[in-house]
Amino acid sequence: MQFLKGVGPKRADKLNKLGIYTVEDLLKFFPKEYEDRSRFSLLKESPIGEKASLEVEILGSGQILKPRKNMSILKVPFKDNSGQGYLTFFNQEYLKNKFNIGDIFKIHGKINKIGMELQVTNPIFEKKELNSNLGRIIPLYSLTKGLTNNDILKIMTIAVKENVDLLQENLPLYMMHKYNLMSIKDSIKNIHYPINSEKLKQAQNRLKFEELLILQLGLFMIKSSSTTDNKGISFCKFKDTKKMINSLSFKLTNAQTRVIEEIEKDMDSDKQMNRLIQGDVGSGKTIIAAIAMFKCVKSGYQSAMLAPTEILATQHFKSLEPIFDEWGIKCELLIGSLTPKNKAKVLEKLKNGEIDILIGTHAIIQEGIEFDRLGLAITDEQHRFGVKQRAILNKKGNNPDIIVMTATPIPRTLALILYGDLDISIIDELPPGRKEIETFAIGPNMIERMNGFIKKQILEGRQAYIVCPLIEESESLNLNSAQEIYTELKDNTFKEFKVGLLHGKMNSKEKDEIMQMFKNKNLDILISTTVIEVGVNVPNANIMTIYNSERFGLAQLHQLRGRVGRGEYQSYCILINYSKNKIARERMRILQDSTDGFKISEKDLEIRGPGEFFGTRQHGLPELKIANLFTDIRILKIVQKEALEIMRIDPNLERLEHQKLKIEIKNMFKDVGEDLILN
Repeated sequence: MQFLKGVGPKRADKLNKLGIYTVEDLLKFFPKEYEDRSRFSLLKESPIGEKASLEVEILGSGQILKPRKNMSILKVPFKDNSGQGYLTFFNQEYLKNKFNIGDIFKIHGKINKIGMELQVTNPIFEKKELNSNLGRIIPLYSLTKGLTNNDILKIMTIAVKENVDLLQENLPLYMMHKYNLMSIKDSIKNIHYPINSEKLKQAQNRLKFEELLILQLGLFMIKSSSTTDNKGISFCKFKDTKKMINSLSFKLTNAQTRVIEEIEKDMDSDKQMNRLIQGDVGSGKTIIAAIAMFKCVKSGYQSAMLAPTEILATQHFKSLEPIFDEWGIKCELLIGSLTPKNKAKVLEKLKNGEIDILIGTHAIIQEGIEFDRLGLAITDEQHRFGVKQRAILNKKGNNPDIIVMTATPIPRTLALILYGDLDISIIDELPPGRKEIETFAIGPNMIERMNGFIKKQILEGRQAYIVCPLIEESESLNLNSAQEIYTELKDNTFKEFKVGLLHGKMNSKEKDEIMQMFKNKNLDILISTTVIEVGVNVPNANIMTIYNSERFGLAQLHQLRGRVGRGEYQSYCILINYSKNKIARERMRILQDSTDGFKISEKDLEIRGPGEFFGTRQHGLPELKIANLFTDIRILKIVQKEALEIMRIDPNLERLEHQKLKIEIKNMFKDVGEDLILN
C-alpha cells in the first residue's frame, strides 16, 4: 500500500485503521454517501438551511469581525445573477488574501439568513477555471484521525488511474448481459468518480448485485455441505403421534399441520435436521415443538428445549409437563435458580436416561451436562444459536436434530440470508377464535383519559401491562423511565390498586416472583421494561400500554402487543407517541391497521431503513461493503433466483464461468470461519 504515490508509512498506518491494506482494498473502499455539487443554483432560489452550489463574483476584500475573545468572522461580499450575499468563515482570518474584487469562484456551502442578509457559511470554494471538488458529485468516505476526505480523494485518484484496468470480471458474461450490468472497471470508476447520477446508480447496482450474489452463493454452499456431511438420526414412524395430536383439547391450524409434516419428514430421514420455525405471536409454535419432542422420545431418544429466560423456560415446562405426563413421558426443568442439590439430582437422572425431556435456559448446553441419548434440541426465541453451539450439541448426542423457533417475522428473502443454513417453515395462520387486539395511538395529552379506561377495566377484573423504554430516568434522552412511572402510578394515579415493577436489572428469582404474582392475579398492573417482550402467558391481562412507543421498532411493538389477547376478553394496545415526526405517526398507523407480523416487519424495513431493523453483525455474517440487506431487497430477490439456478446446474462452482465467484466466496467468508452464525 505504501508504494502507491502519496502513501508513505504513516499514511499507510492510518489507512490500515480503515481496513485498507492493499490497492484492491482501497478500490473497494466505497463511499458512505455522496454530495451532489454538480448542479448550480442561484442564491435567491436556494433553500435556507440547505447546502447549495453557486457561481459568484467577489465584490470586495474581506472584512474581519471579532464579536468576542478567541473568535473571528471573515465576511467576503459577493454577487450572482439573483442578488448579493456574504461568504462567512469562522476563525479563518488567513483566507482574507484568497479573495480579490472581480474574481469568479465556484462555491458550495450551507445557505443561512441572518436578519435580511444571506450568508454561505464556511463554504468550499475554488476558482472557476479549476475543476476538482466543485461542479461534480463528490464521494464522502468514512474517515479516521489524521485522514481527511480530500486525502482519500487524492489517493483514490491515483489508485483508480493506475490500477482500474487490471481488474477482472467476477460475474459470468451471460449474467451481465441478462441484467445489463456495468463492467467492473466502469463500476469502480463511477463509484469513486461518478460522471453523473445515472452512472452512479448503475455502478452501485452492479457492485451490490455482485456482493449479494457472492454472499448468497456462499451461504447456499455452506448449507449444502452441512446437509450432505451430517448424518443424523432416522426416527421411527409412529401412529402414537397422530393419537397424541388428536388427544389435544384444540384443533391444529392448517399451517401447524403443514409445519409438523415438514418436521416429520426431516425426522424420518437419516440427515440431520436444521430447521427454523417462524411464527407470529400466538401462532402455536410451542405445541409443534411438543409434537416433535414426543416423536423423538417415542423413538427412544431424549429431547432438550432451550428458552432465553427462566420465566419462559418455566412457562414452557408448566404448560408441557401435563401433556407429556399423560403419555408417561418424564419432563424436567433445569434453570439457574435451582438449588445445587436439586440441580445435581436432575443432571444425574438426565445422564442415566431417567429424564425424557429437559426444558431450561441456555445452561443446558454447558460443559458437565451429559445426556444419555440426545436426539432433538429446540431453541426458542432467536437465540444466537449457531455453528459453535450446534457443534457442542452434536457432541452431547449423535448429531441430534435441531429446531430453532422465532416469533420475529422476517420476510422470506431476508430469512434465506439471515438463517442461511436452515430450512425454513412458516406458520402463517393464527388459531381461530382469537379476538383481534384493538390498537390505539395517542399523544401524551390523552394519558389521563387512558388511565381512566385502565381503571374501568381493572374494576371489571382485568389486568394491565405498562411498558417503558428505560429503568432509570435519562438526562440525555427525554424518555419515561419504568422506575419514575412506577412511583407516580403506585403512589397517585392507581393508589387503590396493586402495582408491581419488573426490569432487566433484577435477578432471575425476583423477576420470576413478580411475574408469578401478576399471573396469580396478586397484581393488577405490571410496570415493566421490554423484559416482558418474550414472556409469560397471562390470559386475564387485556391491556398493553407502551410509553414512548416511537422509540421501539414496529416488530418489537408487535411482539409486546402479543402479550395480551391470550384470553377470552377483548384486549387493547395503547401506544403513547411523544413524537410529532411524520414517520413516527406513519409507523403507529401501520400497527393500528395491521396485526400481521410479516406485513409489519416488511413495513418496518421499508420505513426505518438500513441497519435499524436488527444488526446483521449478531448473525455473524460477513460484513458487506456496499449492499444493504434491508434496502436492497429488490436486488436480493433477483440474486437469490440466480444463485439457486447456479447451485442447481453447478453446485461446486466448477464451470469456468463460475470459478472466479468461488474465489470471491472464499475471500468473503475467510474471516468468518468457525464463528459463522447463520441463525
